[in-house]
Amino acid sequence: MSASLLDQLRTMTVVVADTGDLQAIERLRPQDATTNPSLMTAAVQMPEYSALVDDTLKRSASSFASREAQVEDAMDRLSVVFGTQILGLIPGRVSTEVDANLSFDTEGTVRKAHELIQRYADAGIGRERVLIKIASTWEGIRAAEQLERSGIRCNLTLLFGLHQAVACADAGAQLISPFVGRILDWYKASTGRTEYASHEDPGVVSVTGIYHYFKKFGYKTEVMGASFRNAGEITELAGCDLLTISPGLLDELASRTGDLPRKLDPAVSAGRPIERLQMDVSLFRAMHESDRMANEKLAEGIEKFAADGNRLRGLIQGRFDALGL
Repeated sequence: MSASLLDQLRTMTVVVADTGDLQAIERLRPQDATTNPSLMTAAVQMPEYSALVDDTLKRSASSFASREAQVEDAMDRLSVVFGTQILGLIPGRVSTEVDANLSFDTEGTVRKAHELIQRYADAGIGRERVLIKIASTWEGIRAAEQLERSGIRCNLTLLFGLHQAVACADAGAQLISPFVGRILDWYKASTGRTEYASHEDPGVVSVTGIYHYFKKFGYKTEVMGASFRNAGEITELAGCDLLTISPGLLDELASRTGDLPRKLDPAVSAGRPIERLQMDVSLFRAMHESDRMANEKLAEGIEKFAADGNRLRGLIQGRFDALGL
């Protein structure tokens, strides 16, 4: 029997699980895992994690007097508790997200990242196993630059354009997460075109260009395609450094067989005629302003992650009340 598409993909790309569901991670056994507020919200509502969540909230309640402080502490505790649980199931790293409300606050992001890393340290987890997820704003990228210099590795998320990717790489970020599916969503909505062949998918084209740029100029920053809408997007990016994939699409790839050719290769990138960008704040802002898709999707993504965070706060507040804490 021939190897599944997922098994073949794993020979050339690090597969990351895009979920906070511990049972799914245990079943799928990815190398790395990543979470965000919407995934955390889903996990917190699962009955199988109620004891874990309640124990975490009790610790927060005993640490702070005000409800607001308890909720904020519980948000961070839950992120680290789930991250720690995930790390017990995988050999690699987990990405833990900084509050989206800090996306334009460099110092606030740096402070929160240090707090999260300290919580992991208190749980016996070394910083080499944690990536701090930060939105790819200019301010977020500057925070990542500071954090990387202090030995805290970062995953720059909500990335939609080459200008963001280059700024992240210049800052020494460990990893970037360009959002393939959300780019496709924008093009479908703005052009009225309902179908794209996988090799023409605008998100695939964007990540392919970023990959070639990084390999051409020898950047160490890892490229992790994210936010997939279909398996075709994934197979077109076979060979990318990492791909973070939802459990549903992982299951689909595991159930399919056939030949999976490598589409991205550093040897190919080396021969590409690519002009190097001299990125600074002026060029970054000019390119961002002229790229309507990146501009709109970054703003929308921050707003959505912030809303997801607020929804999670509401769930935690209700859980505190239900527990009588």
